[in-house]
Amino acid sequence: MKQIMDSAAVGRTLMRMSHEIIEKNAECGTLYLVGIRRRGVPIAHIIAENISRFSDLEVCVGELDITLYRDDLTQQEKQPMLNGTSISFDIEGKTVVLIDDVLYTGRTARAAMEALIQLGRPSRLELCVLIDRGHRELPIRADFVGKNIPTSKDEIVLVRTPEYDAQTCVDIDIK
Repeated sequence: MKQIMDSAAVGRTLMRMSHEIIEKNAECGTLYLVGIRRRGVPIAHIIAENISRFSDLEVCVGELDITLYRDDLTQQEKQPMLNGTSISFDIEGKTVVLIDDVLYTGRTARAAMEALIQLGRPSRLELCVLIDRGHRELPIRADFVGKNIPTSKDEIVLVRTPEYDAQTCVDIDIK
């Protein structure tokens, strides 16, 4: 296993991404961030804190469970574990930023868009990922990317957050 980003590098990257989101969405009075469960949620909260600290934008954060929208659900467990969606705001006609840890094939992002649109129709939907590792299977790209990391399909990118891993870093490992 090799560490490719330590805690400080992740923090600097999330700060830069927060400023990019502010710059692109400066005309919005309120910005709606939706973290994709699991590790997209803590990343969304960090970005929300950064945006609140450095702008006048109001920020609302929600959590999206895409389990039932995945196209590989039959390959997953027979009884999928549902973590629940927690979005306490109306997304209809709003600018929504979907946030995830890693963009790989694009299937998670597609499932997230489908799940989100079931809740309403945003006027604009943007995708923010900490790591883009390539190997897209669907025509999906992120609007905000922390770091592009070219990988082989035999490698795994592991984003670690204190909520789940007791540390903050990004590692790369072989399957």
